[in-house]
Parts: sequence; C-alpha cells; structure tokens
Amino acid sequence: MQSHPSDRYRSWLAGELLLVCLLALGTVLLLVTNRLDGYELPNARIALDTAVAIVASIVALLAAIRFLVEGRGMDLLLAAGFLAIGLGTAIFAVVPVVAGSELDPVEAWAAIGAALFGTALLALAPFVARRVTKRRRALAVTIGIVGVALVGVWIDSRVLRLELDLGPAGGARSVSVIVAYALLTVLSLVAVVGFGLRYRRHGRDLDSWLTLALTLIVFADLHYVLAPARSSDYVLQSDLLRVLAFVVLLVGVWRAIGSAEFGRAVAEERARVAREIHDGLAQYLFALSTQVSMLESGASLDEILPRMKYAVTGAQQEAQFAVLALSSAAGSTPFDSALKRYVDFLVADGGLDVEVQIDPKVTLAPDEEIEVFRIVQEGLANARKHAEARQVEVSITQQGDRRIVRVADDGAGFDNDDPGAGQGLKNMRSRAAAIQGVFSLSSAPGKGTAIEVVLRAV
Repeated sequence: MQSHPSDRYRSWLAGELLLVCLLALGTVLLLVTNRLDGYELPNARIALDTAVAIVASIVALLAAIRFLVEGRGMDLLLAAGFLAIGLGTAIFAVVPVVAGSELDPVEAWAAIGAALFGTALLALAPFVARRVTKRRRALAVTIGIVGVALVGVWIDSRVLRLELDLGPAGGARSVSVIVAYALLTVLSLVAVVGFGLRYRRHGRDLDSWLTLALTLIVFADLHYVLAPARSSDYVLQSDLLRVLAFVVLLVGVWRAIGSAEFGRAVAEERARVAREIHDGLAQYLFALSTQVSMLESGASLDEILPRMKYAVTGAQQEAQFAVLALSSAAGSTPFDSALKRYVDFLVADGGLDVEVQIDPKVTLAPDEEIEVFRIVQEGLANARKHAEARQVEVSITQQGDRRIVRVADDGAGFDNDDPGAGQGLKNMRSRAAAIQGVFSLSSAPGKGTAIEVVLRAV
C-alpha cells in the first residue's frame, strides 16, 4: 500500500526531530567533558577542507544542471550558494596551505566571508518559487556575481583586518569569530526551517535531503561558536559533521537530478504521443468520417463500404505503426511500402492526386524513417484539408551528400510570414529537429506550398 503524503511527512518529521535531539545531546556531552577543542591534526585539517571544497563544488554543478532542466529559481540559488562555499574554501583555506604558507587572518576571514555569502543564498533559496525562462543567461550572470562576491570578501578581509583565533589552544576567543559563526548558525537554521516547510507543502525528495544536510551544518557551526580558541591546524568533531552534511547533499541533489530528467522525459514522451495521435490515427479517422459523410449524402453503399473497410484496416495498421514509433523503432513494413500504402488510402476517393518518388540510393535510419513518414503524412494531410490542393509531389532524393525530403502541392498557399503557424507545421518542425534535420517552408497565396527537410549528413 502507498503511504499518504501526510503520513510520510510525519514520519520524516519524527526522524528529523530525533536527529536534532541526538546532535544536541552530543553537543552538550562534548561541552561538559571539554572535548570541543578537537585535535591538532594539520594534515587532516587540509584533507577535510579539500573534501568540503570538492564536494560543495560538485553539489553546485549538479544544482546548476537541475536548474537548466527545470528552471527553478531555488536551484539557481543553491548552485550559487554551494559554488561560493566550495570556491571560497578552496581559494582561501586550501590553496595557501598547500602552497606552503601559514593561514593568515586575511585568508581565514575571506573563507568565513565566502561561507557567510553562500549560506545566505542557501537560506534564501527555499523561499524563492518563481521559474526562470532564460536559464543559460541567468546561470552565467549568477556565476559572475559569485566571482565578484568572492573578490569583495577578499578585499573586505584585507581592509578590516579582524582578529582570528589562530593562537595556541585555550587562548582568548575573538568576539568577531563568535559572531560570525553564530550568524552562520542562524542562516543555516533559517534554511533548515525553509526547506522543512517546502517539504511539508510539496513533499519533494530534494527538500528532505537538504533539510537533513543543513541540520548537520547547523550543529557544525554551533560547535565553532562553543569551541575554545584553537589554532587553524585543529580538527573539531564538527568538521566531520560538515563533511557528512556535504555527502548527504551530494546524494540528495544527484537523486533530484535523476527525478528531474525522468520528469522531462515523461513530458517529452507525452508531447510525442500527442504528435503520434495528431499525425497518425487522427488522419485515418478524418478520412473515415469523410466516407461516412459521403454515405449520408446518398453515395452508393456498394461504393463506400469497401473504402470504409479499407479505412478501418488502415487505422489498425496505423495503430501498430504508432506503437512501434513510440518505442523508437521503425515500422513493421519497409518505409517505402508504408508510405505508398498511406498514399493509396489517401487518394482512394479521387480527391487528390499524389506522385511519390523515392530514390533507391537514399537510406534512412530507423529514427529518420519514423519522423520522415510523419512529416510527409502531415504535409499530405495539410494539402488535402487546408490547402484544397489537387496535386501533390512527394520526393526523397539524394543530391551529393544531401538527402532531401520534399512535399509540394498546388493548393491555395498562404502568407509565409504569417506567425500563426498551425499545430501541424509546429509538429513537422519538431520532428525535423528531432533527427537533426533542417526544415524549410515556402508558400504564397495562390502559389501552393512546398515543405523541404534536409536530413543530417551520413
């Protein structure tokens, strides 16, 4: 049985509260037993900072990919926030130490400033609901803003020259350090509440993962507030919490990307099903309704009944073809036979004369066969229903290394600059793009219409 969303949320909330209680109890025990000062492990300090920088940057990349897929403003802020944290940690905390120099107050404060900027973006993210249309441009601008912000915190650190706990363990605490990490704790807590509320409203998997990871970060920052003064070579228990939090983030965002890609695939498949119905079965049903109308108008049953049987048979074959097309396979019969069978059915009532020329040298890939068939099918249907054409020429030819599909009719034509293109033309453009083909259309009132698709090079 499937659990109700409210039941799932209550179970998640109980687990979140249990985690908070365990982390709070652990913090109290460490504080009472004077274990918050950590251990002097310079190499481990570098390793942990490097891990945070790498994982935060990966999470930023994954969030950016998800933003490009879905266009959510929240994902853009997540990408920017984690990018600021990852780059700030790498540039200001890891690179100087790896280069062989001691971490001075300017660099340490720049790393803290980058963390404050990034965490502020994370705190804002759950409260942003709008979607972005120009995604690539928005992402490029955001990356630029992050770069400018990192330069800004570096300059501020050099100008302010604030004190930092870089002396021996157990020395006097810097008030500015306590305030900075307290602010980080508050910002992380705001993010926890925000994503928790989002999970209650929407039940999205990513929100629950973000809440879990940010809960760990809240207590990691809190440990820095409560810890006694220590040198930058020390590793606190909170550092392990921070690394664990970013691993949780990595898993959650990766799962969210998979969900986003699946959602996009479902949307694309729905659009494809709509095209198959419009371009396939709907055309046969239209032809069938035409025969029924002729019968109602007094046409001979002996003349119309064979055509209706032929239409039903064609519709059944079309349904089989559509099923194969939807599974990205070619039709059950050769392409030219399927096309000619459709043309024979279309011209059975004598209302349209169609000439088909297929160059035997032209070879089509399975995906091309499906889309070319549908493009020609749509072109013929438009010529019959809308253009009131009497003659149509269909050709698939090879000109050098170019394979050209052309459908030209002698119908009424239309203004080629008319922006109100119908669904049929939009479908043909989409189908041509799906097989990397170049679609072009030429038409003028009273001069017919010609549709041409230049297929990809082989």
